[in-house]
Amino acid sequence: MKAASLRARIRAEMTDEIKAVALRHLATDGANLSLRAVARDLGMASSAVYRYFASRDELLTAIIIDAYDHLGATAEAVPRDGSYPEQWLAVCHAVREWALANVHQWALIYGSPVPGYQAPNDTISSATRVVLTLARIVQDAAAAGQADAGEPVTGPLAEDLQAVASFAGPAVAPQLAGRTMAGWLQLNGAISAELFGQLNNTITARREFFEFQMRGTASWIGLSEVGLRES
Repeated sequence: MKAASLRARIRAEMTDEIKAVALRHLATDGANLSLRAVARDLGMASSAVYRYFASRDELLTAIIIDAYDHLGATAEAVPRDGSYPEQWLAVCHAVREWALANVHQWALIYGSPVPGYQAPNDTISSATRVVLTLARIVQDAAAAGQADAGEPVTGPLAEDLQAVASFAGPAVAPQLAGRTMAGWLQLNGAISAELFGQLNNTITARREFFEFQMRGTASWIGLSEVGLRES
């Protein structure tokens, strides 16, 4: 192996190890992530960690992008089978299962903002992978005539929803794109409510209640229950 390739591999392995230790600190210390503490756990001088990540924020950004990409890949891997509502439900369940298995990463990307941290534009493409997966379902349903666009939205909101529609796809009417975005927010909120204890002492059949919510969301968006052709 060439020296340059060996150095690159060692750097990649060290970078992954730093991120893994940082994730453990986030799990125990919340947003109080310290490069010094990470370096101490690794048996390194803090100056050595700075050779890999120039600041706490740079390390946080790397962890956040990893979380978004892991979640996005999970959503994108869901088979596109069945009716459009069933496809919507399948993605929603996959997102929830990922969140249950990765509570601290979910909290990092969708929980309370980290004090003093502003996510850079580098996170945007990774952050939008799940919502774009859901948008493609709605876009396909609209193109197939299996999504009820409903009445056009007027007033100041119309311009905002037009921009959302251009992001979602050419077959999606602005009001339908708006409902898709709201559906993603309902998915996000339903999962966060479960993870952060807001269903405690009320709902024990968590998965069933989640499906109840997401079926209602698919219906509200306007997705038809008509069966679908094989992709």
